[in-house]
Amino acid sequence: MEIPILQDIVIILGLSILIILIFQRLKLPAILGFLIAGIIAGPHAFNLISSQHEVELLSEIGIIFLLFVIGIELSLKGLASIKRIIFLGGGLQVGGTILITAAISHFIGLPWNTSIFLGFLFSLSSTAIVLKLLQEKGEIGSPHGKIGLGILIFQDIIVVPMMLFTPLLAGETPNILYTISIMALKILIVLILVYILARYVAPKIFGWVVKTRNQELFVLTVVVFCFGVAWLTSTVGLSLALGAFFAGLIISESDYSHQATANVLPFREIFISFFFISVGTLLNLDFFFNNIINILLLVIGVILLKMLVVGLTVLILKYPVRTIFLALFSLFQVGEFSLLLSGVGKESELIPENIYQYFLAISIITMGITPFLIEKAPRITYALLKAPIPSAVRKRLENIKRSSKAEEEFSEENLHDHLVIIGYGINGENISKAARKAEIPYVILDTNPDTFEKAKAKKEPIIFGDATNNSILKHAHVQEARVIVIAISDPGATRKILTNIRQFTQTATVIVRTKYVREIKDAIRLGADEVVPEEFETSIEIFTRVLKKYLVPFDEIQEFINQIRSSDYEMLTSMKKSPHSPALQHLNIPNKEIVTLKVQRDNHKIVGKSIEESGIGKNYRVTILAIQRDKRYLTEISPETTIHQGDLLYLFGHPNNINHINNMLSF
Repeated sequence: MEIPILQDIVIILGLSILIILIFQRLKLPAILGFLIAGIIAGPHAFNLISSQHEVELLSEIGIIFLLFVIGIELSLKGLASIKRIIFLGGGLQVGGTILITAAISHFIGLPWNTSIFLGFLFSLSSTAIVLKLLQEKGEIGSPHGKIGLGILIFQDIIVVPMMLFTPLLAGETPNILYTISIMALKILIVLILVYILARYVAPKIFGWVVKTRNQELFVLTVVVFCFGVAWLTSTVGLSLALGAFFAGLIISESDYSHQATANVLPFREIFISFFFISVGTLLNLDFFFNNIINILLLVIGVILLKMLVVGLTVLILKYPVRTIFLALFSLFQVGEFSLLLSGVGKESELIPENIYQYFLAISIITMGITPFLIEKAPRITYALLKAPIPSAVRKRLENIKRSSKAEEEFSEENLHDHLVIIGYGINGENISKAARKAEIPYVILDTNPDTFEKAKAKKEPIIFGDATNNSILKHAHVQEARVIVIAISDPGATRKILTNIRQFTQTATVIVRTKYVREIKDAIRLGADEVVPEEFETSIEIFTRVLKKYLVPFDEIQEFINQIRSSDYEMLTSMKKSPHSPALQHLNIPNKEIVTLKVQRDNHKIVGKSIEESGIGKNYRVTILAIQRDKRYLTEISPETTIHQGDLLYLFGHPNNINHINNMLSF
C-alpha cells in the first residue's frame, strides 16, 4: 500500500539534510536551510510535495512540542514572575504595532478594515524561532529572554480574540461581543483546570509512573499529557500551541520535568523542521522576483517599525538600554501565527492576493534573518553602546550597563565552578555530605525514584533525569563544572555519559567509579581523568585491616598504601596520552599531587619558623604554593615567609612526603 505522505517526508527531509550540510559548512543557521528547502520543494518551484495539507499538520505538531518544552522550562511560578511583562509589555507591543500599522496602511489608501487586519498580522512575532534560539543559547531566563517570552505568550493568547474579531472586520459576525464573552469564560475555565492539574494531579500521576521504572510508560505519559491538554484547549476554540504550553506548565510543577523535557526534545526537533519547511512552500517565487525592490523596502520598514515599538515597550517597562536593544533584536520578525491568521483573512477577503504575497515574502525574509540578528545582537548592542556620544550621556549609559549586568547575573542559575554528582547511591551520598561540609556548590543527577525522594527529603540539590541524555547534562551545567563524579553501577551508561560530558567540556575533572579494574582502560580512553575501581579499593581496605591486626605501625601501612596506589594507578592511568586541555599539562606530573594541609599541631620545628628555617623544601622535598591565613591568601611565597598555627598550606610534592608532613602537623 502506497502512503503519499511518506514519499513527501523522505523528499523533504532528504533535501533538508543536503541543504543544511551545505549551510553548516557556510556557518549559516539551520532554520534558514529549512525555509529554503520548503521554497524549493513548494508548488511555486519544483512542486515536490503532493500532500501539502499533511505537511502542515506535521508542522503543527512541531509547534505543539516547542510550546510544550517552553512551558516545562518556565513553570507556573516563572509565569507569575513575569505577569507584568506579559500583560503590560505584551499589550503595549501588540496595541502599539496595530495602531501604527493601521494608520500607515490607511494613509497609503487601504480601507480601515484591511489596515487594522494588517496591524494584527504584523503585531505578532515568531514564537517558534525566537524561543528556540533563546533556549539554545540558554537565555530564556535572562532579562531580554523573559521580555521576549512574556510578549510572545501575550501574542499567543491574543491570537484567539484576533481570529474572533476578523469576521467582524469582514462584516460576517453580527454579535462579536457575545462570542468574545463566551470565549473569555472558556479561557477562565481552562486556566482553573490547568492549575488543578498542575498542583494536584500531574505530580501524583508522574510519581506513580516513575516508580514503575518503565521508560516507555514515562514517555507515553508525557506525550499523552501534551496532546491531551492541547486537544482540550482546541475544543474550546483556543490554539493547540497554547494548550501545549499549558501542558508544559502542568508538568513543570512535578519533580520529573527535566526528564520529560529530555524525552520530548527529539520529537520537537523533527516536527519543528516541518513547520519551517511548510512556511517556505507558501512563497510564490514569480511574484517575489518581480517585486523584489518593493518587498525589500517593506521588509526594512516592518523591521524598523517593530523594533521601534518593542524598544519603546521595554523602555516603558523600565529596563536598561542593553536589555532594550537585545529585546528589539529578538522580536522584529513576523510570526507563524500571523501566517495562520492571514489564511483566515484571505478566506474572509480582507486582504487581496497581491497583499497576501507581499505579506508572505516579508514574513519569510524576516524569519530567515532572525537567527543572524539574535546571534549578533550582543555585538551590535555593544557597538551601539560604544558609539561616539557626549561624555555626560556616556556616563549615564555606563551606569545603566552596570545595572543591566548585575540584573542578568542575579537572574542566572547559581551553578558555576561546581561539583556534579551522577548517581546518589552510597558513594554519591557520601560525596554530597563531604561537599556540603566543605561548602562546595554541587548538584546531583539520578533516575531512581526512591533515592530521588530520599535526597529531596534531605533538601539536596537533585535533578531527576538520565545523565546519558545531553539535555539533562545541560540542566546540571556540566560545561561550567569544575569536577564531575560518575558514581553509578552501569558500565554502558558510564561510557555514554563520559562521551557526552566531553562534548560539553574539556576542562572539567571527571572522576569515575567502576566495579572492576578491567573497566579502567575504556573509561580513560573516553575522557575520565581519574578512575577508582571498587575491587581495587576493596583489596586495599582488606589488607589494611589485616596489617592492623598484626600491629604493623600506622605510618608503615599508610606508606605501603601510597606505594600500591602510586604504582598501580599510575600504570593504569598512563594510558591517557594527554590531558584534555593544554592549560592543565603542568598538573599532569607523575608521582606528584597538590593538596591542602591545615597546621593544627604546634610543632616547634615548623610553626613560628620561616619556610627556609623549617626545612620543608630541603628536608621533605615539598613546595608551598600558597597559604590561607584567616580570610587572606598569601600567594607571594618566599623563603622568609613564616608558618603560623591555623594556616592552610597548599603543598606540591610526592604523596609520601606530603603524608609525612601531615603527620607532623595534625593532631
